Amino acid sequence: MTQQKRDTVKTLLGKSVSQHEIHRKTGIDRKTIRKIARTLAHGRAKSPMATGSGDGQVQIPPPRPPAPKDARSACEPHREWIEAQIRLGRNATAIYQDLVDHHGFTSRYNSVKRFCRCLKKTEPAQFDRLEFLPGEEAQVDYGEGALSLHNGRYRRPRLFVMTLRYSRRSFRKVVWTSSSETWSRLHEEAFRHFGGTVRYIVLDNLKEGVIKPDIFEPELNRVYAEMLRHYGVVADAARVRDPNRKGTVESAIQHTQATALKGRRFDSLEAQNTFLAHWETNWAAKRIHGRTKRQVEEMFQEERPHLQALPVAPFRYFTESRRTVQEDTTVQVDGAWYAARPAGIGTEVLVRCYEHEIEIRDVRSLALIRRHGRIAKGAVELPEAERVFNPSRQTRTLLARASDIGPQTAAVCQRLFDSQGREAHRRLWGIVGLAKRYPAWILEQACARVATQALPSYKVIRTLADQYLSKMAERLDPRQADLALNVPALTQEHELIRGMRDYVELFTRASGQTTASVQSPPAAGRQAGGETLPRPQASPSVADAPPRQGCAAPGCACP
Repeated sequence: MTQQKRDTVKTLLGKSVSQHEIHRKTGIDRKTIRKIARTLAHGRAKSPMATGSGDGQVQIPPPRPPAPKDARSACEPHREWIEAQIRLGRNATAIYQDLVDHHGFTSRYNSVKRFCRCLKKTEPAQFDRLEFLPGEEAQVDYGEGALSLHNGRYRRPRLFVMTLRYSRRSFRKVVWTSSSETWSRLHEEAFRHFGGTVRYIVLDNLKEGVIKPDIFEPELNRVYAEMLRHYGVVADAARVRDPNRKGTVESAIQHTQATALKGRRFDSLEAQNTFLAHWETNWAAKRIHGRTKRQVEEMFQEERPHLQALPVAPFRYFTESRRTVQEDTTVQVDGAWYAARPAGIGTEVLVRCYEHEIEIRDVRSLALIRRHGRIAKGAVELPEAERVFNPSRQTRTLLARASDIGPQTAAVCQRLFDSQGREAHRRLWGIVGLAKRYPAWILEQACARVATQALPSYKVIRTLADQYLSKMAERLDPRQADLALNVPALTQEHELIRGMRDYVELFTRASGQTTASVQSPPAAGRQAGGETLPRPQASPSVADAPPRQGCAAPGCACP
């Protein structure tokens, strides 16, 4: 630093300018300014002028007089605006800059800083003292236990604590890992330890108990909620960032960590749990509580008759998953198939897997649909009575096509499906496919014939249809048969069709012979045995027709 800057700093210090202001005006580092100030003060202390013993004119300025009591801050005219900025979370620096830029503020930053500090002073939060009846509430939470040996290394397990709100009696146990089932089983152990259950459980919003925190309707873990319902307990999840709601168990955890587990190590998790049980019985339960001024064990004996009785059967734990009902009306669970009717095909159901059985429930209402015992992998649990009701898309299509043919065909196809299920699909395809070859009324007659049989067959229906078709052809002339079969009749009599005489003349001229030398083939009326058959009479329209002088057909070379 140059001597000029040093002299400037000394001059400003001599005029009682603050070090912050000197730094702002000159840009000199604050440490340098502070060093010059200490040097200057030390020199003044040694100077005879400082003590009044000299004749010098320079003296140490007297301290500033205290501000009058009625003095107002320069920020007072901007109080409302500054309060609004503080509520927005802005700091004193940002407020000072906006005051200078937009409000013509001329005072220093320190004024704004002090003013903001005074406005931010708030009264401490007030909490009501909560009082509860015996057996009404318990609080639960996790903490950290003492170091324990695990797989050759010391680790800190999780410390579970449940504390009765009225008596402050607690249950403590450490575990390595936690899950929804572990969390629920610890609750059960605590209930058995106390000899009963409370009406309400206050817990934190940890994932083992609460899936989705909410002030009004928190979503609990399904296993945890069912366990509490089994024991008649209602969960009361505390609000997020509200540790005072469960301050009793928080104090119990801190007391355990600071008194029982502080500075201790254990060779196993079991050793730590044994020590916690001993400490709870001999020390924690016999202490005099600081607020109630009564012994904890005495208050617990007073609270114990008010606890709810434990159920006879323990809670059955389960795992949940969602499955889709397949076309055969089953759901697949662990490589096995279980019947899911009356759940519809393609719908989603909730499957609960217990140790020895599974439950199929509705996804929304959780209503029980079916219950099955566990079966081996690859097996199918589908009663025979339900196999006939296989409403797959293919089956519905086939039965609809059979109904279009007629009621007898529909009845036969339904019987086949009811008796054989999906195995009858091939036969059904064959029966409905006969409608392409035979009229519907013939198929109806054939199906009516086999209706009395035990098991209708596709081949039998096809054979009967062929027989009915042949009988109809023999009974009727070709024209009537074609009409019966809905086939258009063929005819040889039409004004556009040539007669036989025209073709004889055509072939005769083509061979170079005259018409006279060519006679009608006599052999046509004879058989091999020499018997003469009557010559078929030509149709009047052909025999009696005058010879044509030309062909009217386009492109024909006939004369």
